[in-house]
Amino acid sequence: MNNIDTLFGQTGPFALAIKGYAPRKPQIDMAKSVANAIMHDKQAIVEAGTGTGKTFAYLVPALLSDKKVMVSTGSKALQEQLFHRDLPTLKKILGKGKKIALLKGRSNYLCIERLNQHVTHVPVDDPDVMHQLAMVAKFSCETRSGDMADCSGIEEDAKVLPYVTSTADNCLGKECPSFQDCFVRKARIKAIESDLVVVNHHLFLADAVVKESGFGELIPNVNCYIFDEAHQLPNIASEYFASRVSTRMVIELVRDIRLVYRAELFDMIQLGKTIDKLETAVWDLRLQFPSESQRGDWQQMIKQPNVYRAIERVINDISFLYQVLKLCLERSDKIEKLFERTASLKGQLETMYEAQKPGYSFWYETTKRHLTFSITPLNVSERFRALIDNATSSWIFTSATLAVNGDLTHFANDLGLSTSIMEVYDSPFDYENQAMLCIPRYLPEPSKSEMGFSIVSIAKQMIKAAKGRCFILFTSYRMLNLVADGLAHSVEYPLIVQGQASKRILLEKFVMHGNSVLLGTASFWEGVDVRGDALSCVIIDKLPFAAPDDPLLQAKMKSHSGQGHDPFYSLQLPSAVIALKQGVGRLIRDQKDKGVLVICDNRLVTREYGRIFLASLPNMARTRDLSKASEFLEAIK
Repeated sequence: MNNIDTLFGQTGPFALAIKGYAPRKPQIDMAKSVANAIMHDKQAIVEAGTGTGKTFAYLVPALLSDKKVMVSTGSKALQEQLFHRDLPTLKKILGKGKKIALLKGRSNYLCIERLNQHVTHVPVDDPDVMHQLAMVAKFSCETRSGDMADCSGIEEDAKVLPYVTSTADNCLGKECPSFQDCFVRKARIKAIESDLVVVNHHLFLADAVVKESGFGELIPNVNCYIFDEAHQLPNIASEYFASRVSTRMVIELVRDIRLVYRAELFDMIQLGKTIDKLETAVWDLRLQFPSESQRGDWQQMIKQPNVYRAIERVINDISFLYQVLKLCLERSDKIEKLFERTASLKGQLETMYEAQKPGYSFWYETTKRHLTFSITPLNVSERFRALIDNATSSWIFTSATLAVNGDLTHFANDLGLSTSIMEVYDSPFDYENQAMLCIPRYLPEPSKSEMGFSIVSIAKQMIKAAKGRCFILFTSYRMLNLVADGLAHSVEYPLIVQGQASKRILLEKFVMHGNSVLLGTASFWEGVDVRGDALSCVIIDKLPFAAPDDPLLQAKMKSHSGQGHDPFYSLQLPSAVIALKQGVGRLIRDQKDKGVLVICDNRLVTREYGRIFLASLPNMARTRDLSKASEFLEAIK
């Protein structure tokens, strides 16, 4: 592998190719750590502060190695950036011809068979779906990749997507009439043939836990695993190591069976009546829960007689459907997959009766229309460690937010990692002069009802001083809506509120206006990169502790207590610190950026643990005086 110092040096290929390039010691040091891990099949955990240039620091050693590499990210946006921008740029600069591929989960690709089915039999009487089906049909004639992200006019939450993409349950595999033209199959073949494949954490874990039938391994013989945005891995791993069944899955099964029933088995009246009966039972089960969204302890909920009877009826009806489908197996070649899905869902629903398994949390979650049951492991470290032990490879984990007070132990323990390469590289930005942290005086306690009014008052002052150009980040929709109402008629700058459109469109509007105020919750705390004059102030409503009534958190806290740990310091505090660091990271994204961070939570100074939060943040100038924060903003040109 070529000398890292030379490559990233003042007269190296990057300096010659990139205008305004200047060597950054943290980037060079990180690249050396990654190269060391790749060369010697080691694990490495690296926190690289904003502006370090961590993307190039791990991609350069990866491209220069002779190993097959998988790079996994936490977001589709970074996945696209790596494949379409960063990797082509580096290949050109380094003169390396490694074959690269982009691989997403199957739900991101057009399914030709499902499109044909639903164009022939329009699934719902919805003008939006009909219009979108026509757009996707046109796209299908033009696309080579089948990636729905390339379909103009179809957003990530478009109603049509479930009808034109497949899942592991409804994919027909090799039995599909369109198998040879399948976009998922083509993408996987390309990934297998490539030297470096870019995936995301969801796909990596889905592949690690359950190998999807019909296609074999997605990324075989990989010698090097690199995870960017690695702070997301513990939570995503918890999702994928969980068992989950939802009313949505049953309703989608009913709809897929109804499609075959109407097209091929219309003489089997019993089948039609059975799926109608099951559908009614599923909707009735949802009605046993409050209409608003909530999460709760399933072991307590199932003790309620009405809930117990409702799920018993669903299980009885899906068991009868199982028997009816048995009689249909020889009538249609499309029934076998549906029969297998029915058997699987029947088994999953039956496990919800038991609701007892040491080391696991049984919980439920409702949305406006659906109900999901989950059985989630309280600790994923053993299972993730098993993934590592089963492969002689290098494993690199990096993010801007992994450390708590400079210590990476919490992250390492979460995933069962054991390594001597644990590095924290601070941001090269001059935070002391570029940014100011303000923790306003005289704030009420975060739980007090007057907190919303205080945030509105603070926001008005900061918005005026910054001439718009603000992010206001919230830990709950309730507070977001309260503050949005308070600012709606008292701010002269454009107000952009989460929920008005997709995240991408809202960010585009924010940048385009140049003087907007954006209000957002969790999805805007990370993965958002607004550089320059459009953003000069970030206001955070309170420290992002997880909701104490969350059933999964409660189960984990009980488990930590049982092991002799203080669950607040071993579980809640580290997670909140990392989440806060993500939100704070939205402010300074470039060496020329300047701005003010306002955290409206006096626990930073009134509680002992506040010191841990402050020690984990960049070394900004600090004040408790809002007028000084305003002066800092007004001085920014």
